[in-house]
Amino acid sequence: MMYTKELIFAEFKDATKKDLKKKKCFTNRIEYLKQLKEDMIKVPKNFSNFNVSPDQIQNTINCYLAPNPRDAFYKSVFGMTYAEKKQEEEAEYYDLDDGKKVYMKKKPEVTDTIQ
Repeated sequence: MMYTKELIFAEFKDATKKDLKKKKCFTNRIEYLKQLKEDMIKVPKNFSNFNVSPDQIQNTINCYLAPNPRDAFYKSVFGMTYAEKKQEEEAEYYDLDDGKKVYMKKKPEVTDTIQ
């Protein structure tokens, strides 16, 4: 059976729904990711269309196993906890002259077009 990104996301979503019935529970997601990693190692040809390595799956498992998974995910991506990241974002949008929050417009995307 060939795995696709959509199939894996759907299965993970089902595991998440089971976990959400209990507060702060990640057991179904962790078990699903462990099984996925094991399958990727045993039968790699079934995952040829899926561009994620077993090591990346293990990193995700490690984040879920941390005492505070949200902080672990933020540390792995941004190098800081969730609270630190939010504090940094608040500082970016605070106008010291007026003492008010300033929401900066997103920079327009630059597209390379040949005319």
